[in-house]
Amino acid sequence: MRVFVTIAGAVFVMIATAILAGCSTAPPPSKTPAADATTEPWYGKAVEQLKAMNQKAHGLLAQHKADEAASVITAAEPWAARVVSVPHPTLSAMQAASDLDELYGRMLLDNRNYGWARMMFQKNVARWRTWKPQTGETLQYLRAAEAEIAECDRRMTQ
Repeated sequence: MRVFVTIAGAVFVMIATAILAGCSTAPPPSKTPAADATTEPWYGKAVEQLKAMNQKAHGLLAQHKADEAASVITAAEPWAARVVSVPHPTLSAMQAASDLDELYGRMLLDNRNYGWARMMFQKNVARWRTWKPQTGETLQYLRAAEAEIAECDRRMTQ
């Protein structure tokens, strides 16, 4: 009987120690803030590259060279993903990514891929609804994306 009480006491002490060890305070937060990627040289270059690719694709579409424009748009997608993936992307980066999605959505709409086009425009609606601070310019982007969704819906019901 004594052996049982001794073992039970030892188990109790081990359980209590484990519980109390879990109650320790968390380590203090890191004193060094994370670096702002938007201030890095690569970020500005990436945004400029994306803008140049958007202009090239837009020009190709104006020349009725949809296949070549599609290649440029496809090549620009990783650039857009990279510049908006940072914690606080710049307005310029968001506009460039939005312009790319709008171009892609327009191409899909012209090819009667209404569901896919709507998805591209919906990305822009989500992007601009959550943008802070809202300005007249960002609201224009939001309204344009909402109008493009309405156009997709109109064409889908025809």
